[in-house]
Amino acid sequence: MKVTVDIHRCCSSGLCVTKAPDVFDQDPDDGAVVLLDPAPAAVHQPAVRLAASCCPGRAITVTDTHRD
Repeated sequence: MKVTVDIHRCCSSGLCVTKAPDVFDQDPDDGAVVLLDPAPAAVHQPAVRLAASCCPGRAITVTDTHRD
């Protein structure tokens, strides 16, 4: 899994942090999303998918990666 964020689309709701706190944080100044781990471990991936689906600004993109 590869995770990217578009801080320009972020509306600072904080839902990503509540859903996946090991992967996302918020900037203390403006509340915008901060990506802590662009390639989260499998244990965090369901929470990351939930965070992406809940994001009101659609600022989180999840891309599946496959290794051969």
